[in-house]
Amino acid sequence: MFDGRWRGAVDAKTQPVGKWLQGHGITADVLTATGLVSATLTAFAVATGHLLLAVFLLTLTGAHDLFDGPVAKAAGTTSVRGAFFDSVTDRVADAVLMCGVAWYLISEGRGHLAILPIAILGVTALVSYERAKADALGLDAGKGGLMERAERMILLGLGFLISPLLVPVLWVLLVLTAGTAVGRFVRIWRAASEVSPQAVQRRRARMVDSRFREWRQRATDGMAQGRSQAAFSRFQARREGERSARPRRTTWARSGRGTAPRD
Repeated sequence: MFDGRWRGAVDAKTQPVGKWLQGHGITADVLTATGLVSATLTAFAVATGHLLLAVFLLTLTGAHDLFDGPVAKAAGTTSVRGAFFDSVTDRVADAVLMCGVAWYLISEGRGHLAILPIAILGVTALVSYERAKADALGLDAGKGGLMERAERMILLGLGFLISPLLVPVLWVLLVLTAGTAVGRFVRIWRAASEVSPQAVQRRRARMVDSRFREWRQRATDGMAQGRSQAAFSRFQARREGERSARPRRTTWARSGRGTAPRD
């Protein structure tokens, strides 16, 4: 929902903060990595029963995830590598959080309910996979839904804040995330049915060609810079060699019987 309907409004609010963070030397990769650290601390707080502390840490985790994109845009460092790093850390953070919830339920003597966070994690992975597969096929139907990552974090934080509601919140998470997965599957199925295999191949070829051109441009720029530096080094070496090979000037003084070198 946030990624689709309200993405423009969210970007408008986070862009100034991203510029401010980037101006103070904070990079997107640092935010992504520290977000994973705060997610791990959140899971540890949940597993040990400190749910109110977990609310604060979960909010901190969400802030890291919210601002790493605007910081990358402000710095002009958005890249495929950064998107890959962000996606992988998000999946690891989801797994760590749900493991912490499962540990908490087992510690509370409700071990049979530990299957809930495990099921949520499985359906969450399915939602992410559907989007990734749709993007790989060149389809635009892999986004949106009631329960994306931002909504899951908000609802999970509500369960931490009001601990008696944690189990009902987990059930709601499971149902709505499963509904999101089903909805995405239907949209991608319909979009794929309207696209011929040849069109999919052409889209893939364009994506590969675009990425190859980007890589080749970077490689060409790097090689050009390397050649210019090497040429400058050769010029300096040749200049130093010419200076060392140049004969030294000697001043001669005239005398009555001829010429002799002056000391």
